[in-house]
Amino acid sequence: MSAEALYQHMRKKLAHVVPEGELRLKAEIASQIIQLKQEKNALILGHNYMEPALFHSIPDFTGDSLELSRKAAETDKDIIVFCGVKFMAETAKILSPDKKVLLPAKRGGCSLAESITAEDVRALRKRYPGTPVVSYINTYAEVKAETDVCCTSGNAVQVVESLNSETVIFLPDEFLAQNVARETGKHIIFPVPISLNGDKAELDYQIIGWRGRCEVHEKFTVEDIENVRRQFPDVVILAHPECRPEVTAAADFSGSTSAMINHVKKLSAQQYLLLTECSMGDNIVAENPDKEMLRLCSVRCPHMNEITLEDTLKALQFEQYEITVPEDIRARAAQSVERMIAIG
Repeated sequence: MSAEALYQHMRKKLAHVVPEGELRLKAEIASQIIQLKQEKNALILGHNYMEPALFHSIPDFTGDSLELSRKAAETDKDIIVFCGVKFMAETAKILSPDKKVLLPAKRGGCSLAESITAEDVRALRKRYPGTPVVSYINTYAEVKAETDVCCTSGNAVQVVESLNSETVIFLPDEFLAQNVARETGKHIIFPVPISLNGDKAELDYQIIGWRGRCEVHEKFTVEDIENVRRQFPDVVILAHPECRPEVTAAADFSGSTSAMINHVKKLSAQQYLLLTECSMGDNIVAENPDKEMLRLCSVRCPHMNEITLEDTLKALQFEQYEITVPEDIRARAAQSVERMIAIG
C-alpha cells in the first residue's frame, strides 16, 4: 500500500485522535513496514494497547495477548513481529517454536510479569503441597513452566472452577485474584514470608494469592468513579479485572480488553469511560465515532509505549530483538498454555 493510500486510510479513522502532521509521518513509516513484511514473509501482531497510528496501520491481526498468540500458532509466515511486551512475544514463541519471533523493543517489560519468578512458584508449591497453580498469562516463560494451567483476565474464573480443587494458588495479580475470589465465593489469603509467619497456622482459605500489580490498573480508584458519576450520571463505566476489586464492583462492566471493546460496540448509552490503558481508549474511539468516550483515561503503560512504528521498522530491517525460550522451559510452559486453551 502506498504511503498516500495508507495516510488516507489512517486519516479516516484517526483524524480526531492523531494530529495531521504526525499522521503523514507515521503513514510513510507504516508503508515501508508493510512492504518489508511482504518481502520477508512476516506476520505483524498488534496488541490492543498499541498507539493508534500503529494499531490502525500495520498489524495483520489485533487483539489481546492470547488471541494474538493463537494467530501466531496458526500462521505459515517465517517471521512473527509481536507489537506488545516481552511476555506476549514469549507466549507466541512457546506456541510457535519453529518461527522467528521479534519484539520491537529492547526490553518491553511488565510490572506483573516481573513481580514473580520460577523460584517463587517452586517455594509456594513446597509450602502448599498438592495445590494446583494457576498463573495469569501475564507472566514470563519460566513461571509458566512451573504452572499447572494459565489463564487470561477473561477466563480466570472458568479456569479456577475447572480444576475442581478445594484450594488454588493464583498468580501473580493480587487484584485479579481478589476479583476471582469474589466471583467464585472463595476466601483468599496472601501468605507472608515463613520467617515472619513463625508457626502460625493459615486457616480458612481457598485461594492463595500473590502481591503483584499492574502499574496502570492499580492507579484507578472508587473516588475516580464517584467523581465521574457526579458529573455524568448516565455514563457507562468499564473496568479491567486488573483493577482493585472495589473498583470493578463499582463499575458497570468488568472484562478483558477484548470484552471491553465488544461491550462498547454494543452500548446504547452515548457516553462511556474506560478504566484501562489510555492508548486502548484511543483505539476504541477510532472504531466507535458515534459514541463519546470521556477523556478521563490518561494512564499510559510505559512498557507498551516502548513499541513504536519506527522500532517496528528496525525490527524487520535488522531482524533484531529475537525472542528465544530454552526448549526445556518452552515445552513445560506450552503445556500450561495449551491446557488453558483447551478449557476455553
